[in-house]
Amino acid sequence: MQNRQILIFVKKCRIADSYAMSHNERHKVNCRNCHFAMTQQREEQLIETNPDQRNSESGHNLGAGLGATDNPHQIVEEILRGRTLLRPLMGKNLSDVQQKIYEVVKIQLFAEISHNISYYKSTQTPLNVWGRELLLQVWKKCLDDDLLKQFTLEIQQQPQNTVLRRHLLGELVEAIRLSGKLCRPHREKFTPDFYELLYEEAVIRTLAYLCKNIDQYDPERGQSQKFMNWVNFRLDKMVIECRREFTNSKVDSLPNLADLENFSQPAEEDSLLTETQNYIASDPRNCFKKEHIRNRPDANFQAIALARFAGKSWEEISTIFDIKIPTLSSFFQRCCVKFRPQFQKDLIPD
Repeated sequence: MQNRQILIFVKKCRIADSYAMSHNERHKVNCRNCHFAMTQQREEQLIETNPDQRNSESGHNLGAGLGATDNPHQIVEEILRGRTLLRPLMGKNLSDVQQKIYEVVKIQLFAEISHNISYYKSTQTPLNVWGRELLLQVWKKCLDDDLLKQFTLEIQQQPQNTVLRRHLLGELVEAIRLSGKLCRPHREKFTPDFYELLYEEAVIRTLAYLCKNIDQYDPERGQSQKFMNWVNFRLDKMVIECRREFTNSKVDSLPNLADLENFSQPAEEDSLLTETQNYIASDPRNCFKKEHIRNRPDANFQAIALARFAGKSWEEISTIFDIKIPTLSSFFQRCCVKFRPQFQKDLIPD
């Protein structure tokens, strides 16, 4: 499908995590630049308060270094403010399983920080980068098969075609990615670049299948009864299927995120697609052109997005910029994620 990647992220904003954050805060979260803004005097109050109902206040920037902000409790709270997972739906609390995962992650992150904080002081790594790397490690440790299974069963209990169910499906997709438990089948059969192309498409199709067929998962089936076995079995088949398709056709529709969300009517999609194209072309905040591949200001988000809107394939865009397709597609996806709050604010009506 052509020109669908941005549209998917714009539609996803209907259930995005903007429940209690200003535009500036949302931008900081999605850029993953943890803005640490709590004072020492509010530490105890913040720990006892629902972590998803706080308002940020001016204060110490954790990215500046430890110094006055070397309390592990405070660092944990601030790092978790920049998380991309476990975000409640607007006006709602975390679901039961979301809250359970949050508490597990919080405890593990505190343990990791307490153990590693002395090592950090002897490095030159910015604290926000150090904290983000620790959080990625914690996701992988905490998001085990049992919690992912519980999350899936909780989603199955939600009514069909509801905003909450769609939101939780998006959360489950993010949890699976962060868990590091997606297998990489048949890797040895292909060159590295071609495999990455195959694999990314296969992952997208697998997660799309998961969203559409979540109710088919039965924890009582299979010898091991593991949730990720069910997911990875589908992923293995998708890699083979993608390989078969790529052998017989040009690579002209990657990355294809369209199947991950399919909740709008065609007329609505066409209107939103046109509006999005015009918005990116006008670039009212002068940011799309500034976001570019390293050392290639000509290969910017605006130019690549408009090329896709014009119907150019990834193969054609790769030739135009003399940049490999995996580099282009991964950059494009990162930009869609980064600008998602902006699309929501400026394109999606309240």
